[in-house]
Amino acid sequence: MNKKDSPTSSIKKPWPTKRAMEQVYAMKLWGTNPADFYSGEGSHQPEIVAPYLKAVKAFLKSFKTPLVVCDLGCGDFNVGKELVAHTKKYSAVDIVPDLIAHNKEKFTAEHLEFHCLDLAVDHLPAGDLAIVRQVLQHLSNAEIQSILPKLSNFKYVLLTEHLPEGHFIPNTDIISGQGTRLKKGSGVDLLAAPFHFKMKSAQPLTSVTLKEGKGVIVTTLYTVF
Repeated sequence: MNKKDSPTSSIKKPWPTKRAMEQVYAMKLWGTNPADFYSGEGSHQPEIVAPYLKAVKAFLKSFKTPLVVCDLGCGDFNVGKELVAHTKKYSAVDIVPDLIAHNKEKFTAEHLEFHCLDLAVDHLPAGDLAIVRQVLQHLSNAEIQSILPKLSNFKYVLLTEHLPEGHFIPNTDIISGQGTRLKKGSGVDLLAAPFHFKMKSAQPLTSVTLKEGKGVIVTTLYTVF
């Protein structure tokens, strides 16, 4: 049997994201701190993190019955750790095995779980709210499209994206990895082509303009159904 006729030749190759993100943390491409893992300034700078936490905590506290939350792309958990207490159950997901193992040792709570999963490939934990914080900005359009049907299973989606300031052409495609669409003057807009994400409403929660023309970090709450 030649290579062309091999029964494995038609099997879809996995997305390159896992290897790329493992490299990000191994080579500390997003910076360093005393810890073994560091998810970058967007997860640590007070001027970015503080308004986000204030808004998200207020949303979570608005429910009489706490929500079941899935943090999809939890990173080093510097942000997520502040939200756990306001939830019924918190499932934190990331694609890097060593990062998840580290988080399991460092962060513990009775209703907190960590899972090593590929958002584009694997089945995701069920929940009321999906938190997707500065994750899609690193992914190709094809990979985002593979994730969106899974987000439709959540009643709420809390999406944070690093966008250019002012008008921009949305969803210019990139190769999944450490970079974003900013270098192409673009950013992720789930409501625009080619995604056209179906939802009932979209509510802006926070917007933080960065210094030196480095764009704006926008958090939007989508009510899906």
